[in-house]
Amino acid sequence: MTLSAVVDPAAVDHSVSATGGKAASRLGQFSWALFEWARNPYVLLITIYIYAPYFSNALVGDPVKGQAYWGNISALGGVIIAILAPFLGAIADLGGRRKPWIFAFTFILALATYALWFAVPGEVMMPLLAVAALIVTANVAFDFTAVFHNAMLPDICPHKRIGGLSGLGLALGNFGGLVILLFMLWAFALPGAVDWGIVPTAPLFGIDQASYEHVRIAGPISAVWLAIFALPMFLFTPDRARSGMSMRDAARAGVGRVVKTVRDLRHYRNVALYLISRMFYNDGKTAILTFGGIYAAGTFGWGALDMLAYGIFLSVFAVFGGVFGGWLDDRFGSRNAILISIGGTSIGLILTLLMGPTTILGIWHFPPDQIPVLYDGPFFNTVPEAIYVTLVIIIAIFITAAYANSRTMLARIAPATKMTEFFGLYALSGTATAFMAPFVVGLFTSGFHSQAAGMASILIFMAIGLIGMLFVTNERAVAVD
Repeated sequence: MTLSAVVDPAAVDHSVSATGGKAASRLGQFSWALFEWARNPYVLLITIYIYAPYFSNALVGDPVKGQAYWGNISALGGVIIAILAPFLGAIADLGGRRKPWIFAFTFILALATYALWFAVPGEVMMPLLAVAALIVTANVAFDFTAVFHNAMLPDICPHKRIGGLSGLGLALGNFGGLVILLFMLWAFALPGAVDWGIVPTAPLFGIDQASYEHVRIAGPISAVWLAIFALPMFLFTPDRARSGMSMRDAARAGVGRVVKTVRDLRHYRNVALYLISRMFYNDGKTAILTFGGIYAAGTFGWGALDMLAYGIFLSVFAVFGGVFGGWLDDRFGSRNAILISIGGTSIGLILTLLMGPTTILGIWHFPPDQIPVLYDGPFFNTVPEAIYVTLVIIIAIFITAAYANSRTMLARIAPATKMTEFFGLYALSGTATAFMAPFVVGLFTSGFHSQAAGMASILIFMAIGLIGMLFVTNERAVAVD
């Protein structure tokens, strides 16, 4: 080793990955992060703002039944993910190459997403059951791409840059989602609805809004976007070499590793209580994101134009959640910051359930022809709509803050020498019960024949998580060998 290498450790950091191998080039690392830009539009366009409300209101034709069906679909996908994802993660660590897995699941995700274009209300070309199967397949494939994509990070990046590169991927994913929402609004929803010079006079590509093509196009656009922007990772990001372990041996060893990690948790009561509490409030937060679009569209009768604007507003303001979460953590500590985020999210959810097209907070009611109007615009122009969107923006900020505070909390209380192992448990706690909240939302929606009742059931998960966090301390655990 030369003297310069000893004196300048940064030179070593730029060439050696966190796992001791050769780090990827800057292009390879950026291409890895760009994969998040490729994946994230699926979440926003399909599972939250555009296709999910279309499935509920148009394909099912009944907002209440649609929300219940979507809950069952999400729950089924969650069960598959909960069972397989932890073991796939362990196999990814032991089996060597990750890119073939990522390619396979990316191909499945793109194919299933593209096929959603063919789901037309009242036509037999694609029965509702087939649409549900496609959505389950796409949801599972999406999560499985994340398992192997995340596993690549320490092999391609120096230790000091892991946090920065991970954050870059998250930022690119959020920004990519915002870009595609803006494009959908400009190209397909606003034409014909407004007379603005910057907006085309008719939807692009000859899209027919009357046949829901401006909504169904979300499937092909997500698929093509994924295919194009995933390519750099496959071309420029190096993969790990084969480990020499057979798939069968890697699977067996992976299962054993997961079981051992869970068993070791009994020695760390405080951390275990935190992970269990997080499991519940995290499920609640995810359910709010999953069903929020369906509930808003069904309650206010919003179409694609409103939902695109809704998604853009939330995406922009959610960025402030990370900053707000950091301020809460610095000011009150991680545990109290999480309690504030859970409480704020829950109160916000309750207030939104008291809103309606002619109702404000369950107190003020207006005849349909006397609803107060704020302005003469294409969306959110009534007072109830504007207040509802404001409340949901506040919820989005608290949810984003809770995600940020949750990672920090584990970093503060997990044993310093077992940090990687406990972040593996952290990932497991995020998927182990991913099916529960969607299942309960679907059950309550169907049982009470009410979208509001389904959304209210999420408060059960938030309450359990909050109560559990009251007994968690900020003390760092001591490693037990």
